[in-house]
Amino acid sequence: MAKQGTLLVVDDNRNILTSLQYLLVDYFGQILTLDSPVTIPTVLAQNGVDIVLLDMNFSSGINNGNEGLYWLKEIRRLRPQAAVVLFTAYADIDLAVRGIKDGAADFIVKPWNNDKLIQTLLDVYRKVCNGRKEKKRAMLVSEGNDTTMYWGNSAAIRPLRTLVEKVSTTDANILITGENGTGKDMLAREIHRLSNRKDGPMVVVDMGAITESLFESELFGHVKGSFTDAHADRIGRFEAADGGTLFLDEIANLPYYLQAKLLTAIQKRSFIKVGSNLPQPTNIRLICATNRDLDEMVRKGEFREDLLYRINTIHLHIPSLRERKEDILPLARMFLERYAKQYGRTSGTFAPDAAARLLAYPWYGNIRELQHTIEKAVILADDGELRAESLQLADMAERENASGTEEKTEMAFHTLDEMERTMIQQAIGQCDGNLSQAAAKLGVTRQTLYNKMKRYGL
Repeated sequence: MAKQGTLLVVDDNRNILTSLQYLLVDYFGQILTLDSPVTIPTVLAQNGVDIVLLDMNFSSGINNGNEGLYWLKEIRRLRPQAAVVLFTAYADIDLAVRGIKDGAADFIVKPWNNDKLIQTLLDVYRKVCNGRKEKKRAMLVSEGNDTTMYWGNSAAIRPLRTLVEKVSTTDANILITGENGTGKDMLAREIHRLSNRKDGPMVVVDMGAITESLFESELFGHVKGSFTDAHADRIGRFEAADGGTLFLDEIANLPYYLQAKLLTAIQKRSFIKVGSNLPQPTNIRLICATNRDLDEMVRKGEFREDLLYRINTIHLHIPSLRERKEDILPLARMFLERYAKQYGRTSGTFAPDAAARLLAYPWYGNIRELQHTIEKAVILADDGELRAESLQLADMAERENASGTEEKTEMAFHTLDEMERTMIQQAIGQCDGNLSQAAAKLGVTRQTLYNKMKRYGL
């Protein structure tokens, strides 16, 4: 087996230290030995110790095993991620059991059986690795969304629902397209929920928010020491999603020169961590999403055609809210009920003028914009029936007829936030959804633009 992990052995008998070093050299990557516990804090601070094999009694200091219990607590305090295995004489088994209650992983009785000692240490190391992996994985795995998928009853959405129910149980790669705010992330979660991988993790990666320089580390992970700030091993999103679903949102924002790295991982179903040479297999179901026309990007040389083929086994397009007007009021009522409950308000209803305004509004921000509009209305309005003015939606005639005069501009933009939101919408539309170009046009960084889009629900 491959040697890995760091073992620290603490025992006042130097013959025991020498014997254990010879016995365990083929099983652990690094073996450190101490004949006194005094320097344990220094060794722990300077080394990434995974397991400590700790004697219960030493020739000096506190006797009867209490010194071992003291250092057990110190190790747990100084390096909680390290496991402690107690090394004790047969007569002190009761003391070792007490040590287990204080946090020790296991104990080994002297004189020891070689095979049993090796197996015990390897089992403990395996638990340490699994626990560490699960902890890191949990930090990356999406916590999901308690909100269930709302399909609606419009004719525009029914074909999509039928197709989703058919393909979800397969492992085919899926590309979801649609305007901003149509619910691409929610559809991805619904596919995962309906899939055979529903009990596995779902890891969501916002490709627009990943720094280009950290792309490989974020997706594939890195090993300790592979670059300046790599102080510890890190698992990437491909590893965290193993056995489940990996959702790459805003896939079109991935720079061209990085697309080949993603393509290689998808094709080979394996990846290589930064700083490592060993390919690591991954078992994922890949879902990608974008609001841009990837075919057009391929024609412009902005997106790799071979990558598009890989991610686009099944193409699902979500219609805009303008195409499914029958679903506007049911969605609005659902949001009204949700936010009324959240903010402790009476659920209420929509007055006829409010319902008419909701149906007339174009909803360029789609479901996300509708959701934010209802939330704001619930917060600002009094309990009871919501009227049109509570929605704070600009009159459509004003918006569509606004030319360039000061008077009409003042009518169209009620707040600075509305003006900024509209400018961002226009810039993104003029740049055909290319966020880098839109950011340059607005004179901000792509990350700043992305943050503002999140803020305004675009």
